[in-house]
Amino acid sequence: MESCIINSPLGYTKITGDIDGVASITVLNSKETPTDIIPIELEDCVIQLNEYFEGSRKQFDLKLNPQGTEFQKKVWKQLEQIPYNKTLSYLELSKQLGDVKAIRAVANANGKNPLWIVVPCHRVIGTDGSLTGYAGGLHRKQWLLQHESPYKQQSLF
Repeated sequence: MESCIINSPLGYTKITGDIDGVASITVLNSKETPTDIIPIELEDCVIQLNEYFEGSRKQFDLKLNPQGTEFQKKVWKQLEQIPYNKTLSYLELSKQLGDVKAIRAVANANGKNPLWIVVPCHRVIGTDGSLTGYAGGLHRKQWLLQHESPYKQQSLF
């Protein structure tokens, strides 16, 4: 398994994967040294993440290979269907997966998503529109949703 660390607007990010696809993209809560030479298997991922942060990419086109249970993979696959700049509640996501009673299991699988940003778990919010739990921290979730919004917050100063 190859890995690299890149710097992003939200902190240092570790990417792992191999010829079978990207296995994980994780934001780190510590200062790391970015990788000098990106493994060829991860180059597309690094390029596409940089394009996303620059604002020129709204959809990812990567070979993914996350590790998880069949149920988790089913939830993660459904997360990929949430369009850029759109949000969905955990309840709506559960309904799309065919079982409204599975809302807690869906929320748990969402929280275990190993592919930060590429599988957009940040686009899942509370039924009341609130920003609920996010493994990367709510400040990052808010940043990502604002980054994707066509309505940019203007500074007063």
